[in-house]
Amino acid sequence: MTHNIVLIPGDGIGPEVAEAAQRVLGATGVRIDWDRVECSEKVIRETGESIPTPVVKAIERHKLALKGPVTTPIGGGYQSVNVALRKKFDLYSNVRPVKTMPNLITRFSDVSLDMVIFRENTEDLYSGIEHEVVNDVVTSLKVITRRASLRIAEAAFTYTHRFGRKKVTSVHKANIMKLADGLFLRCCREVAAHYPEIKYNELIVDNAAMQLVAKPEQFDVLLMPNLYGDIMSDLAAGLVGGLGVVPGANIGDHHAVFEAVHGSAPDIAGRGIANPTALLLSSVMMLRHLLELSAADRLQNAIEMVYKDAKFLTADVGGNATTNQFADAVISHLA
Repeated sequence: MTHNIVLIPGDGIGPEVAEAAQRVLGATGVRIDWDRVECSEKVIRETGESIPTPVVKAIERHKLALKGPVTTPIGGGYQSVNVALRKKFDLYSNVRPVKTMPNLITRFSDVSLDMVIFRENTEDLYSGIEHEVVNDVVTSLKVITRRASLRIAEAAFTYTHRFGRKKVTSVHKANIMKLADGLFLRCCREVAAHYPEIKYNELIVDNAAMQLVAKPEQFDVLLMPNLYGDIMSDLAAGLVGGLGVVPGANIGDHHAVFEAVHGSAPDIAGRGIANPTALLLSSVMMLRHLLELSAADRLQNAIEMVYKDAKFLTADVGGNATTNQFADAVISHLA
């Protein structure tokens, strides 16, 4: 079977890591027909569109995309490309696995972490509903709905069940926002009741942040509204080495975009030293989404073996290899 996938290289180091991901995915044996479309700061300025029309049409056609980092132009009122994609295609489930890589030295190197964060992607304070009541007095509305809360909870529990995980932790501030976060919690509990084999617990967000730093190994799957999820997923990434070594996905009922969540790093663009790990791990997630489970497991293992060998790591993780050398090493382990 051949999979039709949209490739959005992005800008900065995006094209370099995207090319590496293409080569590595080719080596898995999975047949992919790529539809490459351009979305970069330059293209956005030229078209005046946060998501250029060819990108929208390609995702509508193929339902699935692999995306490198894209720079959102500063000034001109352009919406974040990521936010625009989430709203356009109703990609309500933001999924961020956080896993310790072998030999990667961090402050938490003595702890093996393996957690997945599910963040509701479409509402909360990120609805962007703000109003200046009078001069210098602004209100911002936190929007929580039953529909959105139920579907992100269902996504988290379905994932937990499918991949044999054991526990889901809902993160909230219902002690203060009794209506908004209270509704979110009620929906999580409702879904949890359908999965009695999965352990379920709840943590207030400030306590969860402390626990994530003090004892991160206790967490398995975390489930939370948009704002908390945005903050906590980056905090969790910091425990394992940063955004350069964690993947990400934005998934809806009909479309999905898998992406590197780090920036475009224009300071090192074109030098061939960018770390492709995040986009490669996002590719692992994409393969699982496509039910290419054997290829996904082989690719995950190959990436981890490159870190375990520590011979072809890029500068940001303590080595001196190029992007292509890292990719070649992954391909070698795949073989």
